Amino acid sequence: MSDCVFCKIIQGEIPTNKVYEDDELLAFHDMNPQAPLHVLVIPKKHISNIMEAEASDAGLLGRLLFKAQEIAKAQGCEEKGARFIINCKSDGGQTVYHLHCHILGGRFMTWPPG
Repeated sequence: MSDCVFCKIIQGEIPTNKVYEDDELLAFHDMNPQAPLHVLVIPKKHISNIMEAEASDAGLLGRLLFKAQEIAKAQGCEEKGARFIINCKSDGGQTVYHLHCHILGGRFMTWPPG
């Protein structure tokens, strides 16, 4: 998608502070962090949101969540935990329409979130 900010990050058109990258996934620090640790994990394949994922994306979605877990552990959240969030569409709070998982850690998270 030519107008997708995350696709532009994947293509290297917008610089970011990368945490991880492979052929299918990219993880980077959020530009507007909501916790001491705030990393986004995104698939390089453009999927607008979780509702648009197809059965053929199941492996990719599993790898995305497992990589989020690995990153949280590597960033020091294994003992106390972290919050993993996938927002979906306007009512779900999604602001960038490219599937992504937020990893929030380094502080206690309240519930409900807001």
